[in-house]
Amino acid sequence: MPGTVLLLAAAPVGKGCLVDAASVLPVLAAVPPAVLAGTDTANVVELADPLEPQAVLTRLRAAAAAPGPLTVYVTGQLQLDRRQRLPHLALARTTPATVRYTALPWHWIREELRLRPTGATALLLDLHADAETWRWLREHPLDSGRNNAVYGRVAPPPSRWSVAEPSYMKAVATILRSGYRPPLEELHQRALTRIEPESAGADLVLTAPGPAAGDPHAVIAAAVRSGRHADADALAARHEEAAVRAHGPASEEALHWAEVRADLAMFAGDPVRSCRTWLAVAAARLAAGQAPDAPAVEAAVDRAHHQWGRIRDAAPARELGSALARLRGQVPGRREGALDDVRRRLAGLGA
Repeated sequence: MPGTVLLLAAAPVGKGCLVDAASVLPVLAAVPPAVLAGTDTANVVELADPLEPQAVLTRLRAAAAAPGPLTVYVTGQLQLDRRQRLPHLALARTTPATVRYTALPWHWIREELRLRPTGATALLLDLHADAETWRWLREHPLDSGRNNAVYGRVAPPPSRWSVAEPSYMKAVATILRSGYRPPLEELHQRALTRIEPESAGADLVLTAPGPAAGDPHAVIAAAVRSGRHADADALAARHEEAAVRAHGPASEEALHWAEVRADLAMFAGDPVRSCRTWLAVAAARLAAGQAPDAPAVEAAVDRAHHQWGRIRDAAPARELGSALARLRGQVPGRREGALDDVRRRLAGLGA
């Protein structure tokens, strides 16, 4: 099956730039697509210094929808937004005051890749952080998704008035130019060895090989791929029940498995059940005191909205649409006009 490669290099224009991210793209572009992907053939999408987070999201979503293996190479810098203090990938127009509106929330990457089959996605990251973000990362590990293999590094801020080189990603590209992609763990270690003299152990090293074969998520993914949707949901339901007993219905463990079941309903072609479950997850998170603009809350409402749009039967569309409209009043999300969209469709349904 053909592979897909997404090359993303992004950094602010001007004095806020910490790393010359785009300088790595010519080196990566010299590597054959099949070597970048580790497959016989591959499609490559390149994003150099993009301006708009929604444009990056569109390309990321298209890459995530590809059926074969996906490798995402990201070079750039991380900054925290002032409102939620969450990491974002800075884009060309990003400034410290506009992070929330002009940068790509890192959790968008995690959310778009979470529906992919277990073990089918790898991220290679060469990231730099400003001083504030660097302090935050020392206490909060960068979450790139439990199903993905993640390798790379986050470097501390460069010395004042200087712009750093993406040396880790350049080392990766140089190794790949040999025409062979070694196993990712080996590729990662060889790249770290090449940059060790300059990094001097200062970097945060990212090493996450992804879930093991016996992981329940891998077993569930295998059941979905073989069309055994009922078996997949039954296994997820057992894990959800166990999490509720052990940690309570509002715990992250229980809500995680509820989210898995919402995804499974989508894979099974049941948007009513998927929408209903996402609405319940969002309501549970809000009831537990999570903020309406918390990433997990916004994601749950956005996914409920998406699945609601796929419901063709008028009765459940009216019922769930009314609940969605109430939630959208609390959780408008980052996309303008979401509540108006619900109201327009409800009006068309006679609700």
